[in-house]
Amino acid sequence: MFTGIVQGIARLTAIEDRGEFRRHTVELPPELAHDLAIGASVAHNGCCLTITEFDGQRVAFDLIAETLRCTNLGGLNIGDAVNIERAARFGDEIGGHVMSGHIATTTHIVAIEKTDFNTTIWFALPASLQAYVLSKGFVGLDGCSLTIGDVLPDRFNVHLIPETLERTLFGSRQVGDAINIEIDAQTQAIVDTVARVLAQQKQ
Repeated sequence: MFTGIVQGIARLTAIEDRGEFRRHTVELPPELAHDLAIGASVAHNGCCLTITEFDGQRVAFDLIAETLRCTNLGGLNIGDAVNIERAARFGDEIGGHVMSGHIATTTHIVAIEKTDFNTTIWFALPASLQAYVLSKGFVGLDGCSLTIGDVLPDRFNVHLIPETLERTLFGSRQVGDAINIEIDAQTQAIVDTVARVLAQQKQ
């Protein structure tokens, strides 16, 4: 389980490709490299990955075909960075919203609007997710728990504070960049249940 509060940024130091399988290694910030264990979960751009090896701050993770297909991690190269969040523990403050680390798909940035103190980023809205993206609802974007702003038929936006831009990759993202998206599980459950009940009433 994750909270969507990015704890740091880590850069890829090694990549090993084996067809539809990839092992990549990142160097964690020192404050996130304590109490590591094989099998522990760490979110990379919001995608839950399992530690398979570690040597100090350098930590390896395995990415299977489904992960490579559904996320933006397969397009990374050595030197690229990812948003990092270690798994939440009981008793931790939930500053964002409960996230599973299960990425639905990727979207891409279609526009960035900046003023002196405000930044609004627009994302393409995949047709398969339209029912779950609601104004003032929650969404996970590259592992960041964010509140949805405006929603149009083909796009939606979020408004980012300077702290988010400084602590996450959104400070350097550009139009066209692929972004992992996780839909709020409670929203999805409610929407799907209502749709199923209405469909049964029509039968």
